[in-house]
Amino acid sequence: MDLIEKLVDLEKMSQMHFLLELVIILIAVKLAGHLSRKIGQPSVFGELLVGIILGPALLGWIHMDPKHPGLLKELAEVGVILLMFLAGLETDVEEFKKTAYGSSLVAVGGIIFPLITGFAVGLMFGYNYVTAIFIGTLLVATSVSISVQTLRELGQLQSKEGVTILGAAVLDDVLGIIILSVVVGFSASDGGGGSVLDIVFLLIKIAFFFVATLLIGKYVLPRLFRWANNLMTTEVLLTFGIISALALAYFAEMFGLAGIVGSYFAGLMLSMTRFRHELFEKVETVSFSFFVPIFFVSIGVSADVSGITGSILMMIAVLCLVAIVTKVIGGGLGAKLAGFDWRSSAGIGSGMVARGEVGLIVASIGLSRGLIDNDLFTVTVLIVLVTTLVTPPLLKLTFAPKQKTRS
Repeated sequence: MDLIEKLVDLEKMSQMHFLLELVIILIAVKLAGHLSRKIGQPSVFGELLVGIILGPALLGWIHMDPKHPGLLKELAEVGVILLMFLAGLETDVEEFKKTAYGSSLVAVGGIIFPLITGFAVGLMFGYNYVTAIFIGTLLVATSVSISVQTLRELGQLQSKEGVTILGAAVLDDVLGIIILSVVVGFSASDGGGGSVLDIVFLLIKIAFFFVATLLIGKYVLPRLFRWANNLMTTEVLLTFGIISALALAYFAEMFGLAGIVGSYFAGLMLSMTRFRHELFEKVETVSFSFFVPIFFVSIGVSADVSGITGSILMMIAVLCLVAIVTKVIGGGLGAKLAGFDWRSSAGIGSGMVARGEVGLIVASIGLSRGLIDNDLFTVTVLIVLVTTLVTPPLLKLTFAPKQKTRS
């Protein structure tokens, strides 16, 4: 009987092991984020690194098997949905309208160059057309959070260049999500192949989804939140915000699109209501205190850097170079066409380099849907780290001297 009781106790301990994993993740991610900020990098940089350290590549304390996802993986999925919901809430549609022309040219240039070059590099390394176009899609993503912090330190955040970078990043995300939707949806039909009719049907589905989402966002969500605001219960706005994010994420999945598309547009629609600021503060507190750190750590854990070979190192070097150069050139040429001088154009292009959490989200979707393998996923994580590192120096190189001449 003693042996049976011990075995039962061991089984209970193994089942509750995820609690210890959560404790380790939350402590490690906050310490890593703090140290990352201390050395002048965004907290996401440290959060990614700590995931690699805790994962199988080094310490082996945290395990997330993509083939057998457990509770941590599910929590990470909620984290990414809430992260994109916050991105939608944070989007200032009115601010974007002020610099719409310049921002649009910068965004389009910052999409076309990485997309085409990434596709070509994918083919060069022997990947099929679907995977190659997804590599291009990975390089399209832009995370402006790193640029925002650097521009704020340089006193350039409210300059014309700074506002243009912010507007271009918003449009970049919207167009990138649409491209992601097409690639994911098309790859899901007939194993990635299809006729012209399949493509037309897919585009109709995507168009229907966006029209339905816009109608829901304009007519349903505001009324729902006005009604919910009168309910005599606690944190009702927060609850209905999360409900909106999860429901539209599920709606997007129903149409064969990525769930983040729905959650992003849920946030975007609610950003135009009077509940925007209160929602953002409440959802941000819940997300960044628990769900989002688990997502970032899961990315690092899933990146198996221990298995990097010579050919993978070559791919990392090539794609990192492509990721940096194509954004600087594409965004810079767009800025030049919008009337900026060469110095400002180079600064605007540099502000579009960092991939950040958006690139990680796209990569995690590609891995879960079989569009990329573990090697490419690891490559993407390293690209995010490299572009995160180089963005502040590039911005300081172009904007700092300009600030000094004014003082």
